[in-house]
Amino acid sequence: MQKLRYRPPRGHVLTRALLLALALLMLIPVAVTFLYSFSSPEEIKAFMQTRGSYDDAKWMAVKLSPQVFSLNQYYEILIRDNAVLRMFVNSAFYTVMILLGQAVVVPMMAYALSRFRFKGRDALFFAIIMLMLLPFQVTMVPNVLTLERLGIRNTVWAVILPMWFAPFYIFLIRQFMLGLPNELIEAGQVDGAGTIRCFFQIVLPVCRPVIGAAVALSFADCWNLVEQPMTYLNQRVDLQPLSVMFNQLVDSSSGIEFAGAALYILPALFIYLYFLKDILAGVQLTELK
Repeated sequence: MQKLRYRPPRGHVLTRALLLALALLMLIPVAVTFLYSFSSPEEIKAFMQTRGSYDDAKWMAVKLSPQVFSLNQYYEILIRDNAVLRMFVNSAFYTVMILLGQAVVVPMMAYALSRFRFKGRDALFFAIIMLMLLPFQVTMVPNVLTLERLGIRNTVWAVILPMWFAPFYIFLIRQFMLGLPNELIEAGQVDGAGTIRCFFQIVLPVCRPVIGAAVALSFADCWNLVEQPMTYLNQRVDLQPLSVMFNQLVDSSSGIEFAGAALYILPALFIYLYFLKDILAGVQLTELK
């Protein structure tokens, strides 16, 4: 008996080809960044000096490969000059501390807003939605005044504490928890599980896909912080993360900007790959709901 082979419709093939072409196009800057990071600092300085000196009638010269394979950029950053490495550590510290705080605050608030009935619950949820919709520029002045009043401005906590209460992720996880069947919680309560035990042993495991997606998205937000450090740490340059100080690497070429960019990209790339299944599962479950 001859087996039938599945042949996708022609439209699907064209769609996949188009998406693949777009994906490759978007990956070109990342690939070029890693490729240039293996050039020597002197070669990068000479190449960066050609910016703005090209002829409109000619294509801009593009380096396809290093003239000499070199790890000197990474040596400069990691061993000889630790300025970039120090800013990298600052970014990692802010990201880890913010994510740890959100891991405590966000799921608990989402659970309370989705499962408990108490006075002012709807008003609190409305306030969360409003904070989610307001841009940072609107809440900047109240935040600065509050941080000044607390005496923590120009400290690391000025960046960390406000980020613990993330309205978007509270909303996202709360909406997912609303779709959980009541029978699931009731079954745990019949077995003698209290509110806290139901939360940790029933609700959190079921919500793992959406929590994983929230962690990946929140990591991107924390790793790319710019406005908050610039506003809250304007007097502490030593506490600035790499996302703020990165522009200084290309104002006047130091020859190590591509290695710095490669180190900056790697953590976000690893986090995305690690949580890829959770992101896809979270999106699929959200569509089903």
